[in-house]
Amino acid sequence: MQLDRRTFLAFGGAAMVVGVAVTYPGSEPPADAAPPPPGRFPYRLTDAQWRARLTNMQYRVLRQGETERAGTSPLDREHRRGTFHCAGCNNPLYSSATKFESGTGWPSFWRPLRGAVVERADNSLGMRRTEILCARCGGHLGHVFNDGPRPTGLRYCMNGAAMVFRAA
Repeated sequence: MQLDRRTFLAFGGAAMVVGVAVTYPGSEPPADAAPPPPGRFPYRLTDAQWRARLTNMQYRVLRQGETERAGTSPLDREHRRGTFHCAGCNNPLYSSATKFESGTGWPSFWRPLRGAVVERADNSLGMRRTEILCARCGGHLGHVFNDGPRPTGLRYCMNGAAMVFRAA
């Protein structure tokens, strides 16, 4: 088969689409995504204790930094008054008053509760992002972006598997 420019570009584009579909969100975290360093967060458990405490999906998201598939979390459709807590350590993270419909398929908030989360640079997937971690246990919650509503202009795009909701 002779490969001309058009065929080469078509195959290259298809390979890129397949590559993105396979790696995002993948079943394994990116090679450069490391779990939080031990001892840095006040709430610590052994890996065996985390595995016993969390569901498989919660473990993969909170402890391995994975991302749940968009639209799979019931918390994206949660509209009652209350608080969203870390599924790993029960740390209160977000008030329902700051939740908004982002249309992304993940629960989104424009501000966390004071002192509830910490940020970490995330350069995985070939892009620069800001990862959001639970300030108490270091669990991966999601990422923050600069395309949210007023008053902050931020969109804290969280994995529903990383949280539990407590109604007011």
